[in-house]
Amino acid sequence: MIVDYSNRPVRITREINELVGKPFSIKMRLILKGIGSHRMKIEKSSKEIFLKLSKFQNIKYGSVEIRPKGILVHFKDNLTHYVWVIPYYKLMLYQTDYDSIHAEGNFINFNKLSLKQTNIKFFKKLNHLKTEYVDTHFGGGPNS
Repeated sequence: MIVDYSNRPVRITREINELVGKPFSIKMRLILKGIGSHRMKIEKSSKEIFLKLSKFQNIKYGSVEIRPKGILVHFKDNLTHYVWVIPYYKLMLYQTDYDSIHAEGNFINFNKLSLKQTNIKFFKKLNHLKTEYVDTHFGGGPNS
């Protein structure tokens, strides 16, 4: 689900919270040592996302926010703030030439070289949380 989140409409916020959970508390943010990525340069994206990115900016950026049941990928087109809402069970992460996020037929490839060490740690944490969530909620966990 990709939505215009510029004005943070209550209905959309409610839908986001139902899909991926409410934002983490300050205590959990400290325990997790942060829940957001740094701003990353977008190299490629699927057509649906590409059409929402600014046609007037050569360099496009995005960031990722971790939620209890999924992630939010934030990106902007000048004044419009878009959020791509991805539950963990739909999320696919690839780390090849790019740090790639795929779900629902869409994708974003982030430049791997910008803030390399920070992003490696962030994507490892994200992958761990995704695996933990899927194992716990969809089988394959320690009690299976």
